[in-house]
Amino acid sequence: MSRFFKSFKFAANGLKQTFKSELNFKIHLLIAVFTVVAGWYFEISSLEWGIIVICMGCTLFAELMNAAIEVLVNLVSPEFNTKAGLVKDVAAAAVLVIALMSLVAGLIIFVPKVF
Repeated sequence: MSRFFKSFKFAANGLKQTFKSELNFKIHLLIAVFTVVAGWYFEISSLEWGIIVICMGCTLFAELMNAAIEVLVNLVSPEFNTKAGLVKDVAAAAVLVIALMSLVAGLIIFVPKVF
């Protein structure tokens, strides 16, 4: 059971390190906070909350995976390598895709409530 609880400690350390080192993770967290405040203000439905929570979770997950991939690539290929750079670019593109899809979902939910 202690190994089980240690796994939470390791995960919390990963979150802490990512927060400390990744500006984009901080930006996504800030946007998530803003989105939650907007959701409360506009009294969005349960379905809309579900969509927002899934979008926030997917975006933060993608940022965490991108950060992990960058650390791993830098470990195995510390010198410049075209393929290593491509791996990092593709991981960053995955974050971009989910962030843009989350933006679209947010616009679909919030634009009608603003206007």
